[in-house]
Amino acid sequence: MTVAVPMPPTHLASGLLLAGLGSIAFSGKAIIVKLAYQYGVDAVTLIMYRMLFALPLFLALAWWASRGKPPLTRSDWLGILGLGFTGYYLASFLDFWGLQYITASLERLILYLNPTLVLLLGWFIYKRRITQLQATAMAISYAGVLLVFGHEAGLQGPDAVVGAMLVFGSAISYAIYLVYSGELVKRLGSLRLVGLATSVACVLVLLQFVLLRPMSAALVAPEVIWLSLLNATLCTFAPVLMVMMAIERIGASLAAQTGMIGPMSTIAMGVVILDEPFNAWIVVGTALVVAGVFLVTRFGRAPAK
Repeated sequence: MTVAVPMPPTHLASGLLLAGLGSIAFSGKAIIVKLAYQYGVDAVTLIMYRMLFALPLFLALAWWASRGKPPLTRSDWLGILGLGFTGYYLASFLDFWGLQYITASLERLILYLNPTLVLLLGWFIYKRRITQLQATAMAISYAGVLLVFGHEAGLQGPDAVVGAMLVFGSAISYAIYLVYSGELVKRLGSLRLVGLATSVACVLVLLQFVLLRPMSAALVAPEVIWLSLLNATLCTFAPVLMVMMAIERIGASLAAQTGMIGPMSTIAMGVVILDEPFNAWIVVGTALVVAGVFLVTRFGRAPAK
């Protein structure tokens, strides 16, 4: 009989702290993007600056995580390119674009549906069975998003529809990354894969700017530069490390559940910093989304048929 070894209190406390701080830092990205849009910059230019500042950090991470490891094969590189495109380039760009049209609160709730999308993709691609409890939990989550979306659409009209579709596309793109990254994570390690895939995404974003915008478009307000630097460090690179360290200490399941603080922190920052509305619609919608996602993550993946 196997006896469970209790988790050291210091590991539990530090793991929960890292997971919570990482989730809050990730959530701050939407706030910074909304602040930057006030200075007349567009999505292509704004994400270019974020990735420009993040690229050296992720290259350093990829180098550090690759020390003493076997060289990458052609298959590894193809996988990294594909995952970098879906998980970090396309997902990030659609998210930034969508934030031009919707509030940070709605954006975070849509992105928070990610575990349900992973579950649906597992059913669609691998024919994994979805239990009745999981289906009910997903319905609760989507009802919460639709509640907040319906209220926002009544205020902003077609723009809310466009923004919500773009952010939902971002969530789908990142879910695809999660579904297909499993084997590469086992082979390369999570930090090495994140460093390499994000570096690929940074290069793609820089190429996108060169192809779509004149170089004069890089002349932006100084505030945009500082906000982008903050986004690249505090809301992009640092949370990746914090969440990875949290998973090492408390496991992926508990780290994911601690990450549920994310939507609440985004709403709080949106109200305080951006003067976004806070009403019963948002409260009820957020409660439904968090409850549904908690049930999905708490009871894990359904067994295969």
